[in-house]
Amino acid sequence: MTENQTWVTEFILLGFPLSPLTQVFLFGLFSLFYAFTLLGNSTILGLIWLDSRLHTPMYFFLSHLAVVDIAYASNNVPKMLANLLNKEKTISFVPCIMQTFLYMAFAHTECLILVMMSYDRYVAICHPLRYTVIMNWRVCTVQAIISWACGSLLALVHVVLILRLPFCGPHEINHFFCEILSVLKLACTDTWLNQVVIFAASVFILVGPLCLVLVSYTRILFAILRIQSGEGRRKAFSTCSSHLCVVGLFFGSAIVMYMAPKSRHPEEQQKILSLFYSLFNPMLNPLIYSLRNTDVKGALRRVLWLERSM
Repeated sequence: MTENQTWVTEFILLGFPLSPLTQVFLFGLFSLFYAFTLLGNSTILGLIWLDSRLHTPMYFFLSHLAVVDIAYASNNVPKMLANLLNKEKTISFVPCIMQTFLYMAFAHTECLILVMMSYDRYVAICHPLRYTVIMNWRVCTVQAIISWACGSLLALVHVVLILRLPFCGPHEINHFFCEILSVLKLACTDTWLNQVVIFAASVFILVGPLCLVLVSYTRILFAILRIQSGEGRRKAFSTCSSHLCVVGLFFGSAIVMYMAPKSRHPEEQQKILSLFYSLFNPMLNPLIYSLRNTDVKGALRRVLWLERSM
């Protein structure tokens, strides 16, 4: 390190290089999407809380997924919306690192929650007689705690490795939030250790869980095909297909973002991928579960009918 280098105390989020009119349009559009995200996931949480028929392990994990989606979107989107209207798009070093930590923690937690949901469906369909014994509330609570703890600890590892790096300029992050790969590009030293840890974490938190989910649903598929009742087969397939849609959207975009060769994905394309799992995924999750899940739709009708009758 030379003595004439200037240490960075704040960053500039470049965001999307678009005309002012386009940025105003995107502000309105993304604000609408963000409102739908909050409304949809809050509705899922409210229905699970109010309807006793949804007090099951499956919806226990779904409530955690809704909380993660709300927190995940709220960590990235408000700053992005503010920057679409502001000329000064600065963010201080500490809030930037905190944003990196939170988005990594929520992303890792969502991966693990999705695995727990697939295991729940596997036990429910492949071992229905033992379901209440295997998936008791103590087991579900422990699984949820492990998901949150592992996600936070793994994010903390990334942040600790970032804090050991010197940032001495330039201070422009070519992204709409403090995404970890974009932040690492500003370090004025070799980041090979960070890159190795990110790849290893991606294998652990993306490839590993995805393989577990695929194995679970392969066995679930064979179990569904053996169900004699047409109604039972339809309900099982409807529930599982909703979860598979969510898994495919989240894991697919994350694997492309963090494990595909970077030369094939320019920075602008990486921004779109980040936008997909920062805003679109949290917005689509409640829609997928409400549109394809008869239990959620039934709970919504019962709550609305109760409100009318009061």
